[in-house]
Amino acid sequence: MAAMAPFDINDLKRRMQGSTQSLKHELGGLRTGRAAASMLEPVQVEAYGSHVPLNQVATVSVPEPRLLSVQVWDKSMVKAVEKAIVDSNLGLSPATEGQILRLRIPELNTERRKELVKVAHKYAEAAKVAVRHVRRDGLDIIKKLEKAHEISEDDQKRHDTEVQKVTDSMIAEIDQLLAAKEKEIMTV
Repeated sequence: MAAMAPFDINDLKRRMQGSTQSLKHELGGLRTGRAAASMLEPVQVEAYGSHVPLNQVATVSVPEPRLLSVQVWDKSMVKAVEKAIVDSNLGLSPATEGQILRLRIPELNTERRKELVKVAHKYAEAAKVAVRHVRRDGLDIIKKLEKAHEISEDDQKRHDTEVQKVTDSMIAEIDQLLAAKEKEIMTV
């Protein structure tokens, strides 16, 4: 029988960090009352026959706390960028002056803030589930290695503890990211 793949805690860590990276990205897209260039990251523009991210056809800047400015590089793309922003469901309506689109960020009401917090919780829960899946995979590998007598029972216990420690630290990081985002959303 061929030897099984060795247990690699760093691979598990890397996979778990992928979950937190994706959570950071998702939380970054959630609107707070302040303008942030990252708000427009999900916007896809119909350009030159395909869909491209907004940042490939324009520069986004934040001249004021409640204003985004989008400088479109190619004059022929202004209408497409305008349409993409309106269609993005971000609740933003651009005021266009030449190749510059100005986006006022409306004040968030309490109800909308609470909705955003719920969405943030949903994202965080999904990230925790992903981390737990990676933990389960890791524990399965360890169990199989022990069954195949490739590691001792003591090694199995040690690795199990190691995997749990990594899992706990990732879950804690997710909770911190969520708490910070929640505070940011609820701050008027």
